[in-house]
Amino acid sequence: MKLWTLATLCTVSLLILSGCVAKPAPHKEPVIDKTLQIVELTKHGVIVDMNAIAFEWKSIKDTKVKGVYVYKRSPDSQAKEATYYATVENRFATHYLDTDIEPDSRYTYYFKTYSDEAESLKSKKVIVNSLPVLASVTWISSITNMPRSAKILWRPHSNQKVKAYVIQRSALEDSFWSDIATVKGRLNAEYIDTKLKDKHTYKYRIKVVTFDGITSTPSQSVKITTKALPKEITNIKVSRNLPKQIKLEWEKATIKDFSHYNIYRSEKVESGYELIAKVTSNSFVNVVEEDGKQYFFRVSTVDQDGLESKHGEQSIQGLTLLKPNAPAIVEAQMRDNTVKLIWSKVDPRTTSYTVVKRYKTSWIDEVSEEFVNITDKQFIDDKILPDTTYFYTVYAVDSNSLKSEPSTEVELKSKKQLPVVKVHKTTILPVNNNDVAVEPVVEEVEIIEEEVITPTQDF
Repeated sequence: MKLWTLATLCTVSLLILSGCVAKPAPHKEPVIDKTLQIVELTKHGVIVDMNAIAFEWKSIKDTKVKGVYVYKRSPDSQAKEATYYATVENRFATHYLDTDIEPDSRYTYYFKTYSDEAESLKSKKVIVNSLPVLASVTWISSITNMPRSAKILWRPHSNQKVKAYVIQRSALEDSFWSDIATVKGRLNAEYIDTKLKDKHTYKYRIKVVTFDGITSTPSQSVKITTKALPKEITNIKVSRNLPKQIKLEWEKATIKDFSHYNIYRSEKVESGYELIAKVTSNSFVNVVEEDGKQYFFRVSTVDQDGLESKHGEQSIQGLTLLKPNAPAIVEAQMRDNTVKLIWSKVDPRTTSYTVVKRYKTSWIDEVSEEFVNITDKQFIDDKILPDTTYFYTVYAVDSNSLKSEPSTEVELKSKKQLPVVKVHKTTILPVNNNDVAVEPVVEEVEIIEEEVITPTQDF
């Protein structure tokens, strides 16, 4: 059953691979024909490389010869002698190439011709040592103190078979190497490594790769230290008592390749910082339209390579000047249609006062009047309309023209005006012969509760 299975598999393989015919191979107990031509290598019949060994022999003239058996012993072979390795099936062939070769290794070969019935005697043994692994570049250098990058330079390899360079990197504290890039082209001579850590030391070395897949030994290694970040800014001072602005000051940066400072601001101490300015001087004024507005600031140094100092751990609070406290109204009265307000000074910063008066002239229209630069702590208003409700607020103003919140608003209402009517007033004089009565005079008077008497005259 097993034999049938093997036969079936071979049949399938014949169909798929278009043949299941094995190459001729020596018999376990070969018949030796001493008359068969023996393989004889030419004068320069062995060519050695790192991963291949080529053989050339003289032409086989013996017509009985069908081909050549190749015998080989590898360095790791347990056999004491070379064993059958390959078959060259055509007697007219004069070359054989072995590509299963390790660099800098010792191999033993000999050859036999074969006919349909027998094999020839052994050829002379050939002991061949493959070439050692190709050496890497002979000179490598580096550029240090670059921002988050490293530049590797080398002298192009002299071997024309070199097609590329493999760049390897290792951290200073590590013992293993990683392939990070392949630079194609024998004449290429540099590589720039990016996205590195700040002020960090790396090691680099190079291997070359040939067109036939040989990788060289590594070159000497070089060390590179990336550029450090600018020094962190400390001792930042910020204002808390300036009107409509916050001023920042800090120690001047001392780095030679200084570019500018970045100013960050947030309303929260722990997050939300936004870049609001780039300045070259070691001070900055942030104009803020709100009084008593609080912000948190961070400042960093940036060099000409774009490296920025650390700034995420130090925040400082700034504050615009608060508004002065509003005055306290202590008296508000209306007498004889005249308003009198009296207040007390609450904030020592106050230098003057502003009074705002408002009232309605209709259901829709409202009038607002403002009285400024009042230095006394009282206000008298005699421009009052009858039967009108007035509202008054007082503001404190400091030397920076900052105005406080309004005081408590007071409400006062004027009295109704008594009606005015036209009456006839006649002055009666004693009647004499030469006297006459005076013509009546019309006057506008207020109606009062009194008796009006009109004198009479007898004619």
